Amino acid sequence: MEFAEVVRKRRMVRTYDADRPVPPEVIDKIVKHGLRAPSAGFSQGWGFLVLTEPADRDRYWSVTTGGEADPVWRGDCHPTAPPAALERTKGWLTRMRNAPVLIVCLANKSVYLERYAQPDKGWTDRSEKHWPVPYWDIDTGFAALLMHLSAVDEGLGSCFFGIPVETTAAFKTAFGVPDEFNPIGTLSVGYRAPDKRSPSLKRGHRPVDEVVHHGRWAGLG
Repeated sequence: MEFAEVVRKRRMVRTYDADRPVPPEVIDKIVKHGLRAPSAGFSQGWGFLVLTEPADRDRYWSVTTGGEADPVWRGDCHPTAPPAALERTKGWLTRMRNAPVLIVCLANKSVYLERYAQPDKGWTDRSEKHWPVPYWDIDTGFAALLMHLSAVDEGLGSCFFGIPVETTAAFKTAFGVPDEFNPIGTLSVGYRAPDKRSPSLKRGHRPVDEVVHHGRWAGLG
């Protein structure tokens, strides 16, 4: 598939064919493409937890959504939203649970602080004050995007979504994630099934002239 077509076809897909597993070699290809992402100082301070076994995926959904008894609602609405909105969120979770592959993307800040304490960088105090933004999260996001686009190139659907802050500790405990790694989000991957368009898409794309500036920042209005 041509790159322009991959970009054009890219969507956040939330509905998957539960009866079509993704071949292991395709999963490996997708993940390895992600490892080609750039990283500051070639630090590569990332880690990826790939979940394909049904028991592992069930455990993921259980610990990150709070379970049926005390669900952590997310995605479409707040728990105090009208019943119709809550039902939409339940539907979102039900459809996402059919994804045969989950790739949890994790960033390790300490790798960057150590890398930039080396002689060729010189930030021996290992202070975060040198960093204008958390590049450990940005670089892991680059890797996630490459995996997302690679899934599209393989004829698959994919969606990137976050793990609720209140469930992060339970997730890390359930899967033995080291303390220094923090999840920035998860990619669901699988063969697409008839999907529902996100209501957010009604917003449309912002005009190019509103977000792209040449030479100097152009005022709005």
